[in-house]
Amino acid sequence: MIISLIKAFIVENLNFSLNYKGIKPGVVFNQNRNEFDRVISLSKSIQVLYTQKKMRIAFTTESGEVHNLEVDSQMELENFKALIETMTGIAPADQILSYHEQELTDPKKTLEQYGVIQDDILFLKKSPSSNQSSSTAAEHIRQIVLSRPDLIQQLLQYQPELADAALNDPSRFTALIRQMEQRQERMQQINMLNADPYDIEAQRRIEEEIRMQNVLDNMQTALEYSPESFGRVTMLYINVEVNGHPVKAFVDSGAQATIMSPQCAENCGIMRLVDKRFAGIAKGVGTAKIIGRVHSAQIRVGTDLFLACSFTIMEGRGVDLLFGLDMLKRHQACIDLRKNALVINDKEIRFLAEHELPESARMDEMGESLNDIASSSSASNTKSPSISSSIIANPPSSNSSSPVSQQHSQYPEEHIQNLISMGGITRDEAIKLLDIASGNVDTAASLLFDKN
Repeated sequence: MIISLIKAFIVENLNFSLNYKGIKPGVVFNQNRNEFDRVISLSKSIQVLYTQKKMRIAFTTESGEVHNLEVDSQMELENFKALIETMTGIAPADQILSYHEQELTDPKKTLEQYGVIQDDILFLKKSPSSNQSSSTAAEHIRQIVLSRPDLIQQLLQYQPELADAALNDPSRFTALIRQMEQRQERMQQINMLNADPYDIEAQRRIEEEIRMQNVLDNMQTALEYSPESFGRVTMLYINVEVNGHPVKAFVDSGAQATIMSPQCAENCGIMRLVDKRFAGIAKGVGTAKIIGRVHSAQIRVGTDLFLACSFTIMEGRGVDLLFGLDMLKRHQACIDLRKNALVINDKEIRFLAEHELPESARMDEMGESLNDIASSSSASNTKSPSISSSIIANPPSSNSSSPVSQQHSQYPEEHIQNLISMGGITRDEAIKLLDIASGNVDTAASLLFDKN
């Protein structure tokens, strides 16, 4: 169709030109058939150029997002990056485009010159410009120091640690330079605040700086003298058998009653013994429906210890069995953390290790911990006025998010990885440093260097 349109356009223009000159078009075309065929061949070439001008390509980001677009094969790289900026918000200076594992660097080259064709996929990566520029500047300073023996001698005399890092440890030298820059920036801020001692806002900032410094000193002291306070503990679970069915019971001395889930009661074959007259609503951090109560059932704790136990059957996704204060007091149990065991009648029942905990109670690999357990609550009866109004708080539930997971979600992954790479610390420690530094990655890095 395009050839027909171009042919008609050429014929029309040639007819107009020939008529304008007083020549009959038919005669000319009969006498110059070869010329007309050449024009038609040219029109076909124009069609090929037209169809090759536009091509459909795609680019994918580090997060796995795929963007499709139609571009001109003659588009220069700098214009292509500007187009990407409108789609991703990444500035062209921060874009690293690669094609067949080769980075595209010349902004004046066209996509066609780079060999990009129809349906090709390019890879887009955001460059960590700030960290790279800082590291590059530090490396440049180190090279200058190494090229001048007089500077090395001065550093050995006044700052031997920096001199040793310049000679033997480039990464440590970069960290020390960054630390010095941060200290200098803090001193400049303090000087600006002290410039007008009567400024109320300046005094407020000074007060906050002093408070923050006290917090950092306190944290450093804790890291040095009691690092175990930054660790996490697992909850206390024991192996029991209810009506011959094995269950991992959560031992909670802060829970007033012993709780069992309806599913666990079904598996243990005691759902038929539920007294629904004791139904109600448990109120604590949230609310949960109490189905009823099993007044007496035998459980085996350890190898040869059999106990009579009563259960409150309560809905809600949590632990299968929560061994509460009522049964702990009834059987005079002792939670012996030194022995890591629950002692009943002079028999020790070992608490489970982390790998033995039920799936819902394990801390996952991203560092999420178990939910905090509320120590007490009360429940109001909705059906029987003779039922006691106090039960327990909700047990650990997978529905609620732990404090650590909230910290993990509020800080950029890039900041966390930077701290990990700078200090060789764990992910949890990096998150804690960001938490203390109110999310400021520079302050967190300074804390890390002070710690080291």
